[in-house]
Amino acid sequence: MAGLLTKIFGDGNKKQLNKLQRKVDQIEALESDMEQLADDDFSRKTDEFKERYANGESLDDLLAEAFAVVREGSRRVLGMRPFPVQLMGAIALHEGNIAEMKTGEGKTLASTMPAYLNALTGRGVHIITVNDYLADRDAREMGELYHFLGLTVGMNGNGMTKEEKREAYNCDITYGTNNEFGFDYLRDNMVLYKEQMVQRPLPFAIIDEVDSILIDEARTPLIISGSAQKSASMYQQANAFVRTLNRETDYTFDEKTKGVQLTEEGINKAERYFSIENLFDLNHVSLTHHINQALKAHVSMQRDTDYVVQEGEVIIVDQFTGRLMKGRRYSDGLHQAIEAKEGLQIQNESMTLASITFQNFFRMYEKLAGMTGTAKTEEEEFRNIYNMDVIAIPTNESIIRDDEADMIYKSMEGKFRAVAEDIKQRHEIGQPVLVGTVAVETSELISKLLKKAGVPHNILNAKNHYREAEIIENAGQKGAVTIATNMAGRGTDIKLGDGVKELGGLAVIGTERHESRRIDNQLRGRSGRQGDPGLSQFYLSMEDELMRRFGSENLSSMMEKMGMDDTQPIESKMVSRAVESAQKRVEGNNFDARKTVLSYDDVLRQQRDIIYKQRFDVIEATEDLRDIVEGMIKSTLERVVGANTQDDLDENWELDSIIEYVHGNLLSPEDISVDAIKGKEPDEIIDDIMDKVIARYDEKEQELSSEQMREFEKVIVLRTVDTKWMDHIDQMDQLRQGIHLRAYGQNDPLQEYQAEGFQMFEEMVVEIEEEVAKYVMKAEIRDNLQRQEVVKNTQAVSGGQDQDDKKKSRKPYVKTETVGRNDPCPCGSGKKYKKCHGA
Repeated sequence: MAGLLTKIFGDGNKKQLNKLQRKVDQIEALESDMEQLADDDFSRKTDEFKERYANGESLDDLLAEAFAVVREGSRRVLGMRPFPVQLMGAIALHEGNIAEMKTGEGKTLASTMPAYLNALTGRGVHIITVNDYLADRDAREMGELYHFLGLTVGMNGNGMTKEEKREAYNCDITYGTNNEFGFDYLRDNMVLYKEQMVQRPLPFAIIDEVDSILIDEARTPLIISGSAQKSASMYQQANAFVRTLNRETDYTFDEKTKGVQLTEEGINKAERYFSIENLFDLNHVSLTHHINQALKAHVSMQRDTDYVVQEGEVIIVDQFTGRLMKGRRYSDGLHQAIEAKEGLQIQNESMTLASITFQNFFRMYEKLAGMTGTAKTEEEEFRNIYNMDVIAIPTNESIIRDDEADMIYKSMEGKFRAVAEDIKQRHEIGQPVLVGTVAVETSELISKLLKKAGVPHNILNAKNHYREAEIIENAGQKGAVTIATNMAGRGTDIKLGDGVKELGGLAVIGTERHESRRIDNQLRGRSGRQGDPGLSQFYLSMEDELMRRFGSENLSSMMEKMGMDDTQPIESKMVSRAVESAQKRVEGNNFDARKTVLSYDDVLRQQRDIIYKQRFDVIEATEDLRDIVEGMIKSTLERVVGANTQDDLDENWELDSIIEYVHGNLLSPEDISVDAIKGKEPDEIIDDIMDKVIARYDEKEQELSSEQMREFEKVIVLRTVDTKWMDHIDQMDQLRQGIHLRAYGQNDPLQEYQAEGFQMFEEMVVEIEEEVAKYVMKAEIRDNLQRQEVVKNTQAVSGGQDQDDKKKSRKPYVKTETVGRNDPCPCGSGKKYKKCHGA
């Protein structure tokens, strides 16, 4: 069956390639025509294509000619003429698929053709990369070609002003990172004026290293957070307590899930330590949370693997790239727990204000495409989640790299000794070596062994990432030894120096298997580019994390029985199959985790779409919002009257409660009384009160200019929606964190989350209507027509980690008289001053 499926899918890819080849032939047939063009003709061709598109020709109609123009332009400007296989990749991208092109096959150049073609619509094209360095490099280098063709190019970088970002987004082609595009979307839906938005609608995106962005980084959402003032003392107390605990007796640690939890003895010890009777009493929920995070910080989070400490700060290490993620922070108090563990100053916690997963962000694009060297192993996910097929593009030259069988040692010590000896021998003959490690501490251990052996080398990890491109580019020179985390230098070609081919090309040595086969394949792919010779070899030990997590006991005992020591590796198909099986299981678990994240975010997506659309309508509205506000007032009245007139006997109706509510929220006592609504039906009561409301509304209109009243309505609606939505987002986040406990009651957590999330959203809508009604009718309009942001500052959070953003200060209410702390707030909220603008 497996062989049959392989044949079917193999034939499918072949059919796709044949189809692509027919289009490639059409492009190549135009080559001689393009060679006749003068340099000035290229920008004129762009204008001609734009006009033809405007007159009804489709992009597919223009494809062959447009690609031929870019190909010839590239030859003249960049000195690079795309190969037929690059044309194939370019067509696959234009069709909204993933082009799997091996390292060194020129993905960046291939992307210029679909980017140019789709930019002819005038709606913009986004080219998204994994880091700012690659985005900036490609924008500059490929920008020369686009400018030659008459297009504009923008770079959307971190730290740019709104004006700079808006200018970048208004270009024909915009480069940037996935985080920056996602955060800009969230920020745009928090602005107060339409002019503050930076993005246009999302038409077409080409994602470089698509598997890294849509797979590796998709398990955790992008979050905009605001600071929540909390005391640092609880973290310090929890940290001090956790330091007194002993493994196994006081807590347990599951290596597979990396979960830590107190034992019964640990719980008793906590209750004695904090002088409480029951740790799980509702009054101690916060304490329990702090203890759990402190445990996680001490047991699950390892210094120099998960994070490093630099200049008094905890800096996260990206587990996929090995890069430092400066400015980002773990959420839910974990970062503070690590700061307490390391004896550092504890920063403030944050609350969620806006969030979105990469899956849901990128699915908003009308068309999405991607390119990478490794995507076939995740083809099912790309098709199911993003509706993209993976098309494996042939290499321009045959791959002649020698992929050796894994060498498996009994212990880590034996494995690393063998790795150091292998590197030393290759260095002595001048063969360049790239050593791939999974963790920072591993790279430093290899470095120590090589120093001891007298082997000069470069080390590239999270502590040295600023020299990344330079180190990677020189890794193919004769005698070079480079130690790097597995993903380091992604997107940068390693070119071989003089005489290296004769020595066997670049040797890639992996010090352990990653949990994902893709990342192992990416490491192998650093060698053997464009038909160059090369070699890849992985060294494993029975003590490696992947082997430990997925049952190496039997193999270890087998090696014991065979009398094998640390100097004797084994090469076994059974072991290789066991490793691959373990990797597949982890990949399956990770796919499930990403699907779960998406399922939960889909609940929020529907709500987010409603709120963002309505919010945008308010910001963009040129007409008045009076009809909308009156509708909110009427809905509020219907609920109040309905709740107080439910009894069949009208003498039991709570008319006093209705009038009390109206006096407190809509009208003055002299406007309406209980006697005015006695003996009337509910509909008549509502109509009578609404007549009074409209009359009072008209009076307000006469007191102000029409322009002031329209702005007043927008101020009230925006402030209310933002406040309630942000509270709702935070509540949904808290609900999400605890919902898995419902499984103990035989309930489906996702269904419970959907049901409760819907109910909470309905309640939020009711609260928005009530608050808008109250503010519009009761607030005094003085100098409060300035739209206000509802949070003091925000942070952008990626992958469950926080990233400092520009501080946004809420402008204070400008009062013209001295107000006592217990007096009503002049803004008209009905709250005491000390609980409103005097807070």
